[in-house]
Amino acid sequence: MKAKKEITIYDIAKKLKYSPSTISRALNDHTSISKKTIRAIKKTAKEMGYHPNSLAASLRNNRSKTLGIMISRINRPFISSLISGIEEHARKSGYNVIISQSNDKYENEVVNAQTLYNSRISGLIVSLSMETRKVDHLKQFMDQGIPIVFVDRVPDELNIHKVIIDNYAAGYKATQHLIEQGCSRIAHFAGAQHRNVYRERKKGYIDALKDYNIPVDNDLIIRFKSLSFEEGEKATRKLLDLPGPPDGIFSANDTTAVSAILHAKKRGVKIPEELAVIGFNDDPIASIVEPGLSTITHPAIKMGQICAQRILQHAREDQDHAVSEITVLPTELLIRDSSNRKGI
Repeated sequence: MKAKKEITIYDIAKKLKYSPSTISRALNDHTSISKKTIRAIKKTAKEMGYHPNSLAASLRNNRSKTLGIMISRINRPFISSLISGIEEHARKSGYNVIISQSNDKYENEVVNAQTLYNSRISGLIVSLSMETRKVDHLKQFMDQGIPIVFVDRVPDELNIHKVIIDNYAAGYKATQHLIEQGCSRIAHFAGAQHRNVYRERKKGYIDALKDYNIPVDNDLIIRFKSLSFEEGEKATRKLLDLPGPPDGIFSANDTTAVSAILHAKKRGVKIPEELAVIGFNDDPIASIVEPGLSTITHPAIKMGQICAQRILQHAREDQDHAVSEITVLPTELLIRDSSNRKGI
């Protein structure tokens, strides 16, 4: 026998043409909703066979002391440091964490969101997958008043708490450094442009070129799907085969920057004399590769700590989850031998 479909606040909202958040507030007798509207919504909910989500109610009553973390790939140094910062602050405050990774797949992220919603979390910290373009799967948290903080890879369309770095300034700074080292044909390894971090890094790169009167050559801008080592090697091969190859590369991450160095060395290209390279994140591999990779530091642990602080502040004070607070942290240029032509 086929199970009967469970009625949700979305079904009630659709029938009454109210927003899901209005339905949720009315069902919980929120003072912002008129008594007349509350009575009408509750009457319709009863008629439709709606049963309240006791799990969500327990979250609102702070019975759960667990934070959910949704990230792309746990094996990336930036992400592991981010998680470390979150967990450190959460545990000091008596909270545990549940971690889920999407492997940069949107479908995985949707499943992970539902699993975390069903796991009694009292707050959610999210760094979006590379594929994610819409965040409808996270609305159930907001509708139930479960606080969300987005970190690093954040959605543009939501007016909500975010913890980010100044990716534009970082991209500009990295490109400016290569220009000051004498580079005039600078390539850029760009990540998916619907992701805020890679779009802003590319914008900083382009504006730095323009400010120094260097033409923007689209042949030198390589767009990546996942910024993997293999993609970096393939892109470097393509660039070095050009009639006018680049004399500098700014990569949106360290992985592809390292692959560029290794492939260029195989081709007999001198680093940094003939090709200066700078990456992004300061992953451990940046200091192991020879020559050492110049990079932009990414304050991952600090970002994680701030995320946990914001979530716990919301949970304790029962703040409106729609309030927007954007925390922007600075980055630093870390110069190593891969770009250091002038011996700074």
